Amino acid sequence: MKTLIFGHQNPDTDSVCSSIAYSYFKNQMGESTVPQVLGKIQKESIYVLDKFEISHPNYLENVKIQVRDLKYTKVSPIKKDHSILHAYHHMESNQIKTIPVVDEHGFLEGLLTMKDIAMEMINGDFYHIKTSLSNIMNDLGGIPLYIPDKHNLVEGSVSVMAYYYKSIEGLLGPNDIIIVGDRYDIIEMAIINKVQLLIITGESEIPHKYIELAKKHLVPIIKIPKDTYTVSKLFQQCNFVSKIMKTSSLMKFSLDDYIDDIKDDIITTNFRNYPILDSNRKFIGFIGRKHLLNPGKKQVILVDHNEFSQSAEGIEEAQILEIIDHHKIGGVSTNLPINFINMPIGSTCTIIYELYKSNHIPIPYSMAGLMLSGIISDTLYFKSPTCTQRDIQAVKDLNKITQLDLDQYAMAMFKAGTALEGYSEEEIFFRDFKDFSIHNMKIGISQIFTLDIEEVTKKQSILIEFMNQLRDQQQYDILILTVTDIIHEGSYFFYSLSNENLVSYAFHIDHKQGAFAKNIVSRKKQIIPMLTAAIELLDYR
Repeated sequence: MKTLIFGHQNPDTDSVCSSIAYSYFKNQMGESTVPQVLGKIQKESIYVLDKFEISHPNYLENVKIQVRDLKYTKVSPIKKDHSILHAYHHMESNQIKTIPVVDEHGFLEGLLTMKDIAMEMINGDFYHIKTSLSNIMNDLGGIPLYIPDKHNLVEGSVSVMAYYYKSIEGLLGPNDIIIVGDRYDIIEMAIINKVQLLIITGESEIPHKYIELAKKHLVPIIKIPKDTYTVSKLFQQCNFVSKIMKTSSLMKFSLDDYIDDIKDDIITTNFRNYPILDSNRKFIGFIGRKHLLNPGKKQVILVDHNEFSQSAEGIEEAQILEIIDHHKIGGVSTNLPINFINMPIGSTCTIIYELYKSNHIPIPYSMAGLMLSGIISDTLYFKSPTCTQRDIQAVKDLNKITQLDLDQYAMAMFKAGTALEGYSEEEIFFRDFKDFSIHNMKIGISQIFTLDIEEVTKKQSILIEFMNQLRDQQQYDILILTVTDIIHEGSYFFYSLSNENLVSYAFHIDHKQGAFAKNIVSRKKQIIPMLTAAIELLDYR
């Protein structure tokens, strides 16, 4: 199973690029990983991915434990025209108590258990059989003495002949299947009366004249070199498994089912095994109670975040292997020690670039372009207070590979990413939104970037109304929309909260929606610390 690498919800360019670049790095180190995203890829990231001809990562809905993560039991199925005896030997040799029955395409048709076989041996119809000549020969070691062309199906009444031949005179016919030893008088009478099948037991050679007689009357003869008692005892088990397999009320699960959704069904029912079907509804294996005791977990690596609230749904059910981040350490916890790299720099892509460098992994053009783009995006082309000399140096080094006009490229990237045309107010607000808990208050902060503030002011009333509704519905204490102007190096603030003085006090701006705060561009390094300080000073709790 591949390790999943992903950034935070509402992924930005640094998050998307770092997950792809780190996945490539891990794969070059001999591991098996795949990059994913937890939300819609934004226009800026799309521009970058298309520029460097990188496939868009798949969307990851959650990392909850699914049936596919369990070490389920794989069992070779049988067909409904196999014999009960064949099923029994198959189950015994594989030490299983339940066997699936599938059609020629692998679709589940029924289940057969050891209990079903046992009950058939006790309560079954010993005088009727429906099977095939091939089953009889394969399962009982039969030797065909004569089989008419295209003759395989056998269905009729079974008789073991130990009578004087005159006692059964006139009683045999085409519906009869006869089991007999070297009683030539019975053999001759059975052939003349054109029985459906003649089974001769024992080791004795059968005179050729009886085989010729069988050909004349088109009566199939099978010789089974076992005693008559053994053959008669086992013959009933040559029936097709379709006779006794369960076909109704089968409780089935799919590989994509979540354990939380099915465990109650398993615990409250009494079946030993439950069939699993793949996405094409074909049988793939069994699960039972024992598989739920120590379920496998999805293995994940987090980049550009380290808080559960910003990660994939069900992250507490996953096995976190590594975290690569440049944000403050949040409430993440793990059961085992992990590789946790957290640095006070401007971009996760800078950390990943340095890992390439320290491990001497060659950087192809595409990966250089992604990492360079992630750094430029997250540092606002070196204008953010989070930017460090290491970020600047990383971009210089990476551009030796890409040979871009950085000024022109950065402006094109920001222009692609800041266009708001075609987005709803919900899509605008959530394109880069993060939850925070400050002094037990539920706070949400959205940050978008723009080259033209007029695009936002046109939607101002709609955006504020959306925030007011969201705060009521989701019970937020504070919601803030920060619109960062890349050209003028500052941010406009829109908000929904009970005390509107908090925003003006925290950021030293006018007491009005859309007020501009010069040089405030970083959510991590400026907005969160300044908001936290204002909450504490105003005792806004």
